[in-house]
Amino acid sequence: MKPRIVLAFGTRPEATKMAPVYRALRERGDLEALILSTGQQREMLDSAMEVFGLRADLDLEVMTDRQTLAGLTGRIVPQAGEKLRELGADMVLVHGDTSTSFCVALSAFYEGIPVGHVEAGLRSGDLSAPFPEEANRRLTGVLAALDFAPTAASRANLLREGKSPGGIFVTGQTAVDAVREVAGRLPLRPEWQALRSAGQRLVTVTMHRRENLPQMREMAGALATLAGEFPGHTFIYPVHLNPAVQEAVRPVLEGRPNFILTAPLDYAEMAPLMAASDLLLTDSGGLQEEGAALGVPVAVLRDVTERPEGLEAGVLRLAGTDPARILALGRELLGGGPALEAMRQAVNPYGDGQAAGRIAQAVAWHFGLAERPADWSL
Repeated sequence: MKPRIVLAFGTRPEATKMAPVYRALRERGDLEALILSTGQQREMLDSAMEVFGLRADLDLEVMTDRQTLAGLTGRIVPQAGEKLRELGADMVLVHGDTSTSFCVALSAFYEGIPVGHVEAGLRSGDLSAPFPEEANRRLTGVLAALDFAPTAASRANLLREGKSPGGIFVTGQTAVDAVREVAGRLPLRPEWQALRSAGQRLVTVTMHRRENLPQMREMAGALATLAGEFPGHTFIYPVHLNPAVQEAVRPVLEGRPNFILTAPLDYAEMAPLMAASDLLLTDSGGLQEEGAALGVPVAVLRDVTERPEGLEAGVLRLAGTDPARILALGRELLGGGPALEAMRQAVNPYGDGQAAGRIAQAVAWHFGLAERPADWSL
């Protein structure tokens, strides 16, 4: 029988970044790929899976209103172990830094099933930023038998932590595979295309991190000031469904003439929007890589990033969380000087769009079905 590889995920970013891996595994023909969904983010997950034509073989449906991290962990761990046995998993692939990834990896470890960690080795060096993602990815790394590091710097982080070099593969970032495919085949919303045709420049905003919640209202105030100072730019902000985020930003930003607040966008709309934007203002992790892959400058609304390659390459700038600092960088980038163009010309350090194929080959190598893939490098 073909080895059964279960891809486990529960959020929209995981689904978009794992979709190319699922496709690459199926295309090989010597591996069987299955999907275990936790449903950690129900609506956003389902829309992402639809874009890529994915269907879960089993779904834990763990999402609850205003769920706590402890409650989420307590629902995923026991159910995931049971479902992995039911699926007959020979290996489990998890992605990145979500609670789903850590909890499923822990369940697989308890079941004696090897774990492959896609997007392994990212480190901010601060357990509180991002929270709880930095802890999730470190803990998942401890449990993983195979580590798929997107960059050489991620590999170096894993080696410093004592991981065996034989289990580490530098693959590039699967987000590059995904965003280039979707942005290249799907159109921008007509009303946003009309804005561009009328001469407006687009700025995409996302802001939702737990550690930013205490100052999110003030950060939103800085964005409102920026919008007022740059009326030739339209700021488009898909607001996260988390009620705490909604309560922090809507009173500050709603009704601004060039600030559009929308419901969360599915990936079919988000990828073309990013590609059409002059600038991304975000506290997200994945958008940092997606912006780099699309050649769109990114101002990171965080004090630290686990993606330092983008800072070194020049495609990312740290805006921080202090409103005055956000304003200063926003003015520099939107004010028509050379800074934004320099970021556009920076080299993408996150991959060549072939990461998923390398991961699939490494999994096949683990089962003796292929040669070990060569590491990706710029």
